[in-house]
Amino acid sequence: MRAALIWTALAAALLAPLIAAAGSPLLQWRSGVYIAAGFAGIAGMALLLVQPLLAVGDLPLAQARARRVHRASGALLVLCVTGHVAGLWIASPPDVVDALTFTSPTPFSAWGVIAMWAVFAAALLAALRKRLPLRPMTWRRAHAALAVIVAGGTVIHVLLIDGTMETLTKFGLSLLVALAAVRVAWVVGLVPVRRP
Repeated sequence: MRAALIWTALAAALLAPLIAAAGSPLLQWRSGVYIAAGFAGIAGMALLLVQPLLAVGDLPLAQARARRVHRASGALLVLCVTGHVAGLWIASPPDVVDALTFTSPTPFSAWGVIAMWAVFAAALLAALRKRLPLRPMTWRRAHAALAVIVAGGTVIHVLLIDGTMETLTKFGLSLLVALAAVRVAWVVGLVPVRRP
């Protein structure tokens, strides 16, 4: 029963923003590529809730399976981010150039770019895990620190945009992603714990 409740709550948290965004009146004025890029971004943000829950064992999955799903969803996150940026590039190259060079007049762009580079860095760190001369805990903390940067940058990026995402579900998913990131930071020791 507990597992069913957890999966149901997670599915609701992930699907609600996508369904709400699909009903946005702003979509009728956008090209198909722009819409696909936007939904790739929303899907990527949804994965930012799943990733930390898998990493710290909060979902009802065996540890080995949770690790496999974490790796697969991490690869999917990289694809979502790449699709988001590539789609926006196709729709409006000057805007993407401004964002990547941190010259955009819109503050949300910089936070999105910071989150993007942190996603790529976290994925590279994961891919090179066995080749890097890092102790397991050092590697885990570095990976988690990048994940926290991704989550923080993405949440700020999303909250500053007045776009396709519906307000209530956007704030709800942002809050859940932020809480999940804080939980990971706590579990891996990025947040100092005072001992009595």
